[in-house]
Amino acid sequence: MQLPAVYQKAKEQVFKIWTTLQPLLTVHVGLASSAKAIILEQCGKNKGYQEMDACGFHPEGGCCVLDGPEKIESAINMKTLWKNNSVEGIDIIFSRDAGRYICDYTYYTSLYYGNGRAAFIHVPPLSKTVTADFLGRALQIIILEMLKQCGEERE
Repeated sequence: MQLPAVYQKAKEQVFKIWTTLQPLLTVHVGLASSAKAIILEQCGKNKGYQEMDACGFHPEGGCCVLDGPEKIESAINMKTLWKNNSVEGIDIIFSRDAGRYICDYTYYTSLYYGNGRAAFIHVPPLSKTVTADFLGRALQIIILEMLKQCGEERE
């Protein structure tokens, strides 16, 4: 599902995913236009959203959830994924700051509604070396490892 670059609409879609589909895990993928690597984001932040979205708005009070915690950690251990996985041809990076725009807003919202059962991966733009096919295979490897972590958690 493609989410719009609009805070409120993205939040509504994320809420709908969690309430209607009730997934074990939701993995969000966002473009990091200046990135040269795949970036695994560990947590979402609630405050600091001052940049305007595609419709010229930003969240009330600059935050995702008015009474929500300052940050929410993913149930997926991104540091473990980062240390134990590699994809030939591209670096994988661990991060604790997804930025304060739609990506981080979406991530926090999903972590909030999904009780931590969400993940966010920033990807570089497509290029001659990072093709859609290559990126798809890399994401498949990473997401399969995330699902293994979910399986271990359920046992």
